[in-house]
Amino acid sequence: MTASRTKAFFIALTLPLLLSAGSASAGNLDLLMSGLFPANQATYIGYESVEREAIPVSSAIERKYLIVDFRLNGNPGTEQLQASVHKVCMAMLKDRDLIRDLSRRGFDMVSVAFDRKSQFDCL
Repeated sequence: MTASRTKAFFIALTLPLLLSAGSASAGNLDLLMSGLFPANQATYIGYESVEREAIPVSSAIERKYLIVDFRLNGNPGTEQLQASVHKVCMAMLKDRDLIRDLSRRGFDMVSVAFDRKSQFDCL
């Protein structure tokens, strides 16, 4: 590899890390979730922050929640789906720094989705 190709390769690898450095929880969440399942079992898609518009801003209840999105390979049975939800939720709960960071950012709930039709509440 030439020096210019090596430099371009290094920039291509580090640029996404630098761009996400302002959001510590986002990087930690992506790392935690992307390594959670074997590639042949599930794929981590990403996460999305959702603000519940129906709750008044003046309410004591937080309006933000996080959806962590995966796609399971094949058609999982109910037990496998429940086990997968549990695995995601427990991985997040065990990461106390992540939970503290999400709380500081105003998230009061985390949901897990394995398809576009349903979500399972974690926290």
